[in-house]
Amino acid sequence: MTSTAVPEAQGSSPAQPSQPPINGLRQLVSDMLSINPVVLKELRGRMRGARAFVVLTVYLVLLAGFVIFLYYLYSASTATAFSASQRGLVGKFVFGGVVGIELLLVCFIAPAFTVGAVSGERERQTYDLLRTTLLPARSLVLGKLGSALVYILLLLFTALPLQSLAFLLGGVAIEELVLATLLLVTCAFLFSSAGVYFSSLMRRTLGATVLTFGFVLVSLLALPLLLIPLLVFSSAFSFFGSPSVLVQAVMLYAGLLLSATNPIATMIISEVMIVDQTTGLWYATVPLSDPMSGVIGFTAYVPSPWMLFTVFAGVLGVIFVLLAVLNVSRRER
Repeated sequence: MTSTAVPEAQGSSPAQPSQPPINGLRQLVSDMLSINPVVLKELRGRMRGARAFVVLTVYLVLLAGFVIFLYYLYSASTATAFSASQRGLVGKFVFGGVVGIELLLVCFIAPAFTVGAVSGERERQTYDLLRTTLLPARSLVLGKLGSALVYILLLLFTALPLQSLAFLLGGVAIEELVLATLLLVTCAFLFSSAGVYFSSLMRRTLGATVLTFGFVLVSLLALPLLLIPLLVFSSAFSFFGSPSVLVQAVMLYAGLLLSATNPIATMIISEVMIVDQTTGLWYATVPLSDPMSGVIGFTAYVPSPWMLFTVFAGVLGVIFVLLAVLNVSRRER
């Protein structure tokens, strides 16, 4: 007897075992890392040994000690037990202190991870060997930047439980935690990109370090110097009487744009808008008055600075990355 095989239905495929979500996520991360071998190589080198874990431990211990210090500092200034409103103030005090320390650490640690990305390869005399491979300049720059950002994100997200301690005391909303994390990640991207760009521009890491941290200091400290002409301009108009609505609006939006270029001012003004406004995070209403007509109540719609700063830092960081790729490609020729 001859057996006839039953043909399979068209379009049908053998059933495959379902893949667990954890293994699927692990495979996705592995595929993303294998796209750029520089990221995988840098992360392995960074996480190999005890240095990365020592830095992470010291970072968390310092933050935890700072939180304890802030709590006892505030509690020592109040002799009585905390009421509900006072607990909210303690929560905001602790949350603001942790975010401020994280901001300073990000501003100075993030560029330190990338300032020797390209110039360090030249000093170790491995740059020419690296460029003999088929790896394009884009992959080299993005790989160096990506590996640094992954480690910085690890530092930021491991500190989230310390920020979340403010929820136990109250006074902090989930929107504030999300916005603070977004601004910290944006600052990390901006200053890491600046480090990669200056590293590709200079032949020595020392020169790249001076330029990179000079850019960081200008970004953090130049706002008061830029506000001086605005204050002089405002005082000159106030000396001759109340300025018109147009002048008030120009000064208002000029101050907003200047504050949106500084991460410290952005965080402070955004927090003030969150606390004072009941209309959400998108805008605040500022009444203006017209001295000529005597009408009071013109409304200026002011967007929250965190949106402007996110766009500004993101665009500037992308420009730094493109310029770094251009510098590496130019040196190849």
